[in-house]
Amino acid sequence: MNIHKRNAELKILSTIGELKIERTVLNNRSENINIIPLDEYLKLDKLEFKVTKKMMLKIGYYAQNQISYEATARLFKEEFGIEISGKQVEKITKYIGKIIFEEDTKKAEEVYENILTSIPEKEIKEKEKKILYIMTDGAAVNTRIEDENGSTWKENKTVMVFTDKDLITRKDGSKLIINKEYAAFIGSAEEFKKYVLNVAIKAGYGTVTDVVIIADGATWIRTMCNEIFPDAVQILDLFHLKENIYSYAKYLFKESEAEYTKWAEIIIDKIVKGNIEDVLNMIPEKKDKLPAGVVNLKGYIQNNIDKINYSKYKANGYYIGSGPIESANKLILQRRLKQAGMRWSVEGAQYMLTLRAKVESNLWNDVKQRICA
Repeated sequence: MNIHKRNAELKILSTIGELKIERTVLNNRSENINIIPLDEYLKLDKLEFKVTKKMMLKIGYYAQNQISYEATARLFKEEFGIEISGKQVEKITKYIGKIIFEEDTKKAEEVYENILTSIPEKEIKEKEKKILYIMTDGAAVNTRIEDENGSTWKENKTVMVFTDKDLITRKDGSKLIINKEYAAFIGSAEEFKKYVLNVAIKAGYGTVTDVVIIADGATWIRTMCNEIFPDAVQILDLFHLKENIYSYAKYLFKESEAEYTKWAEIIIDKIVKGNIEDVLNMIPEKKDKLPAGVVNLKGYIQNNIDKINYSKYKANGYYIGSGPIESANKLILQRRLKQAGMRWSVEGAQYMLTLRAKVESNLWNDVKQRICA
């Protein structure tokens, strides 16, 4: 066999950066047979990190679930006998997260720009008897970028959607959500609304009879939902309302527990029973500046007066608490992105949040399909 060989230079990414190596390519010209290097045979030569897509996905999955990229690297060495640096884990995870985030962004923008064609006309006319719940909230993540005030904290906005068909009632009366989808976005409400609308339409918005939005009363949420869900019932989360009532009561009665507890419980009872005018008359006009963490309770109730008809909501069988979205902030953001001393690039945090949202929405198979495609 007459074998010819040639040397070829190859650049690869290793755990210590980019390396240049030489490899020998063999072929048998007389028999027209090519003998190719193993990386070409395994189809790794054109991949970004010289590992299979399956391995990239495995690295990304563990990276979003461990407390750090370094912890992921240690896990791979201990469990799989594979040595990989934390830096390489980070690069691969960002690579996957970037692809998914950019595809999600493109889809969300298309949906927002083509809202009338995003929902089939037949389904609009024949709405299913179902309640679609939309919950949204914000929570801060520490970044390496300072704003004009010197703060490095950026707000991540999270949305959660599910339907009443996804709820199971436990023996104690509490609810368990067995199917839901999340989306997370670091940025303005103007951009975030596109992601909210996208997941809402995927869950049935426009094809179901009832749409219920539960939030904490923040102005940006109210404004956003008025625009994209004008037909929805908006509910002020009862837990947040109670929290604000107690904070105001403590301020009003100068931390006298006997007085503020009694007053707060009366206020809450009247609101739940629908006696809103009585409540507004009981709240004194306060002209002095309120301390941090205490809302102007009268203004807060007046701004949300159309969102606190709890007796009616209960009669309609609506879920009225935002506990699930509070849990979502802990699950998606805090558990992975708010460990002691963590600071993120905005892009790195966004890509990680995107992957966390996919995993907690049971959509990792969708990530696999999109990366492998």
